[in-house]
Amino acid sequence: MAGEESRVGAPGTLTEEQAERMLTEINEVIRAGEEMRALRAEMIQVFAGLGWTQDTIARLAGMSQPAVSKQMTKHREDPSAPPALTLDQPDAPWLEGRLWGLAEEISELLDGAAHCTRHLDALGRGRKRFTPQTVDALRRLVEADLRASATELPTGFRAAYDVISRGLDLPAQGEPPATSASVRRTLARRLQRDRLRGA
Repeated sequence: MAGEESRVGAPGTLTEEQAERMLTEINEVIRAGEEMRALRAEMIQVFAGLGWTQDTIARLAGMSQPAVSKQMTKHREDPSAPPALTLDQPDAPWLEGRLWGLAEEISELLDGAAHCTRHLDALGRGRKRFTPQTVDALRRLVEADLRASATELPTGFRAAYDVISRGLDLPAQGEPPATSASVRRTLARRLQRDRLRGA
């Protein structure tokens, strides 16, 4: 009975389910923070590979120059060529990043009332990860927004979605890029948003 009381919770106490939900939320925030720190470290390597100085990277990242230098030293044993920065690339992480950027532009233009907004929030906060299931869900939500708000969204949004969707439906070809999936998603997301804004 004692175990049952602990699970159900007495008046004025927390149930195990309530405690589990709180701890799960805390763990999600911690995990997201760790993943973002790892992503920042990888992006520093990308920027260095593109020829940017440590001082420039430190200024843009809001870090000290010694901290940037430490990150670069840590990964010096595994140098890789900087990724291509053309928008049309066929690998899945790149296309997922483009889809992510497109969805964010839709959400902003529809003032947060888009079908995809809650899903984007969960991805951005680390409550959801990029998996085939979450990507398929995002595709369906973006498709719904493009249908429901066709008159409010630029025609270029539909064209971008069609290219992204066709690419995601194709099987992977060739060797996967050396850059990590998270870095490729991040780069593609930014490039897609800039393209849609005409930047």
